[in-house]
Amino acid sequence: MDKKVRVRFAPSPTGGLHLGGVRTVLFNYLFAKQHGGDFIVRIEDTDQSRFVEGAEDYIFKTLEWCGLIPDESPQHGGPFAPYRQSERKASYKQYAEQLVTAGYAYYAFDTPEDLEKMRIDYKTAENPSPQYNYVLRSKMRNSLNLPAEEVSKLLAEGRPFVIRIKTPENETVSFTDMIRGEVSFNTSQVDDKVLLKADGMPTYHLAVVVDDYAMKITHAFRGEEWLPSAPVHLLLWKYLGWEAEMPQWAHLPLILKPEGNGKLSKRDGDRLGFPVFAMDWTDPKTGEKTIGFKERGFLPEAFVNLLALLGWNDGTDTEIFTIEQLIAAFSMDRVHKGGAKFDYEKAKWFNHEWIKKLSIDQLQLLVREQFIGNGIEVNDSNKLHKVIELVKDRCTLLNDFVQQGSFFFNSPSQFDTASIKPKWDAVKNMFFIELAKAYESSIVWESSDLEKELKELAAAHQLKPGELMLPLRIMLVGGKFGPGVFDIAAVIGKEATVERIRTVLGLLEHQ
Repeated sequence: MDKKVRVRFAPSPTGGLHLGGVRTVLFNYLFAKQHGGDFIVRIEDTDQSRFVEGAEDYIFKTLEWCGLIPDESPQHGGPFAPYRQSERKASYKQYAEQLVTAGYAYYAFDTPEDLEKMRIDYKTAENPSPQYNYVLRSKMRNSLNLPAEEVSKLLAEGRPFVIRIKTPENETVSFTDMIRGEVSFNTSQVDDKVLLKADGMPTYHLAVVVDDYAMKITHAFRGEEWLPSAPVHLLLWKYLGWEAEMPQWAHLPLILKPEGNGKLSKRDGDRLGFPVFAMDWTDPKTGEKTIGFKERGFLPEAFVNLLALLGWNDGTDTEIFTIEQLIAAFSMDRVHKGGAKFDYEKAKWFNHEWIKKLSIDQLQLLVREQFIGNGIEVNDSNKLHKVIELVKDRCTLLNDFVQQGSFFFNSPSQFDTASIKPKWDAVKNMFFIELAKAYESSIVWESSDLEKELKELAAAHQLKPGELMLPLRIMLVGGKFGPGVFDIAAVIGKEATVERIRTVLGLLEHQ
């Protein structure tokens, strides 16, 4: 590649960031880093009616959590600032007017009522949704039909207008997609899109072309839902005389619902009980909160890893990748054309694998936050280290550490005595009374010594150690879960072990 690679992610600040958006970021980022290029974030806020307070900050916090930091953006600066389209307004009008002058665009003075009338008057069985195109533009109020004097008069009066592209009839426009190969469109199927709105703001179509040119973007990767817009953009690159500078395009496959029919949406997440946003998002207008992968207990490494494999693989069976390994392995020609079904169980598998992969030191701060967030004080770092070591292979999500490990720090609030009761008798009762006394007087408090002490006492009572394990586990943990029972006792300490055994003996006595 002769030019320095420059890629961009251009979100609209309209709400939470869908995992499909983060995957687009990731593929841009991997491609840029592999080629020693720049990753740019540009905020496309031209539609002020859809602007949502806080959405831009949310986007950057999400990228920071994922470790996908831009080289240039509104928050990071850069040589092509400003990086918000609303701050670049003047440049778009100039290019829109240039297109009008060259005969590639025109002024349209149609009111909303005119447009509605057009949709009704020209509706037929064959054409149920009439569009403002090469057929109907001759019937509308625009500078192609009105006398030049009238157009000048309307402009001088400040009459509201939009600028529309003049799409040619029955031409073929083509480009080579890095994923899909040759893609062609017939312009007769394309309507005359608005390029500049009545408020002087550009639409996406004009802004994306002008900004990609101005910022020297070499590759543009976006979701396949943007393919229908490609012919308008191809024409604009040509009409503005910038064809030689047009980026290489790749249209990424959709992330599909788990059942495979249609694009994954927030509604699917609500319906099936899993997140589709990267981080929690609270809509400032409605107050509605949407849970994110981060708050559900996902590690950023796992989230990035699972997104990379939604629609791409490196040609091997490898599934666990660090970001460095992804940068080395990624190639656009191994991105799939077809959509990728989202599987939440598989997403959790990735997280489980990453929890196992990370060191205890890497997990310590994250796990501490989980405990504190659930009202559990963690003051002993050595103890926390031992707890993580004992339970991490049992945890799929970060918040599982609370369920799997809270009893190490707090005595259980409930004990599953119903599971002890059926096989409980006076012999076992006496055994545990004596075990509590024996443990109370123990000098060495190591798991192997605690196990040896129980086995010797069991033999003296003619009991099998195996039938004592479940009652002891429930006494220490509250339920039928957790790591090795003597490891638990060793970590919670003598006082807590003896106290919990006696608490359950008391409960059983009164049942």
